[in-house]
Amino acid sequence: MSASAATAPVNSRSRVLFASLIGTTIEFFDFYIYATAAVLVFPALFFPSADPATGTLQSFATFAIAFFARPVGAAVFGHYGDRIGRKATLVAALMTMGLSTVAIGLLPTYASVGLLAPLLLALCRLGQGFGLGGEWGGAVLLATENAPEGKKAWYGMFPQLGAPIGFICATGSFLLLVELLDETQFLAWGWRIPFVASALLVFVGLYVRLKIHETPAFRKTLERHERVKVPLATVLTTHGAMLFVGTVGALATFTLFYLMTVFTLSWGTGALGFTRAEFLPLQMLGVVFFGLTVPISALLADRFGQRAVLTGASIAILLYGFTFAPLFGAGTAVSSGLFLSLGFALMGMTYGPLGTALAGLFPTSVRYTGASMTFNLGGIVGASLAPYIAQTLATGYGVAAVGWYLSGAAFLSLVALLAMRKETGAEAL
Repeated sequence: MSASAATAPVNSRSRVLFASLIGTTIEFFDFYIYATAAVLVFPALFFPSADPATGTLQSFATFAIAFFARPVGAAVFGHYGDRIGRKATLVAALMTMGLSTVAIGLLPTYASVGLLAPLLLALCRLGQGFGLGGEWGGAVLLATENAPEGKKAWYGMFPQLGAPIGFICATGSFLLLVELLDETQFLAWGWRIPFVASALLVFVGLYVRLKIHETPAFRKTLERHERVKVPLATVLTTHGAMLFVGTVGALATFTLFYLMTVFTLSWGTGALGFTRAEFLPLQMLGVVFFGLTVPISALLADRFGQRAVLTGASIAILLYGFTFAPLFGAGTAVSSGLFLSLGFALMGMTYGPLGTALAGLFPTSVRYTGASMTFNLGGIVGASLAPYIAQTLATGYGVAAVGWYLSGAAFLSLVALLAMRKETGAEAL
């Protein structure tokens, strides 16, 4: 052991896990309050000149912007994460998305400034996506690069757990506002509260992350002089196959999640006739199952392998696609609650091991860039246009067509997981 390794500061397990969890919780809270507002608020306040259906589609288009900004954020933050370290990059990513989210809560509406309002909204959405592109990969590496052998999936689960926690906080805040305010108050100023209040969460996240030290794996990279000059170029030229199969392997995860959140909320409060106060609790019930199955999937992944769990989840999602018409299409509270609970439970089973699996595809010297790019490209392919496509399919062909769309995505992920196994062997998965 080198002298520098012997004297290097050691992160406590609780601090590492909390720092990885709190950051992604904040990031996903920010992301989900936008997703909820894109359905409930933005069509009326930022796209009022269109009819309601067209306004919703235009709002979904701004929702998609962030997914195209995420790979850019992954490349930029990944470069510095692999060059100067995980800690500083994580702090910068959190500040980028946090400031963008607060700014959304302060924007003027279409009634005040006309076309400038949706343009500013799109710009802030771009900042959200750019920040999240660098956040996720760093949080996963903070956890997995500090993990002991045999517990990598368990440690890598903690940043993933930030997704259901962030969603519950985001949906809960809107549900509370809907209950406390009338429609006029909610549209006038109430919707802004979650966006502005997220600044407090960002300060907590920054405080925790500034207290952590660099990961042991990155310190070893520095000692061995293994850093590369342009990590993205190395990923594209040397690890392009893993980048491709990892992206497609994550396809079902992203498609499922944004169908369960954005599309179901839009269709449930529109075509099915639920009020917001009726449907949001059903979604929150489903997300409870999401939160419960994330740690279960991590335990199974450490025992049976990440590939086995991800493969089983992809098969289950493929079959689940055929329940859209009989369960969600029925339009009752019971059938919709069951539909959402099953969907979110499957989401937890595929999402829990995903971070560890994607990080394992790349060597330490380019892992921040490689894992981040894979995850965020998966977001573009699987999620960016998912609400828009699903809304179009459901309007033209019924909700059964949305289920077929999900089943197709799951089939592609299944094929990619088999190819990932062929390329990497048992080492990563």
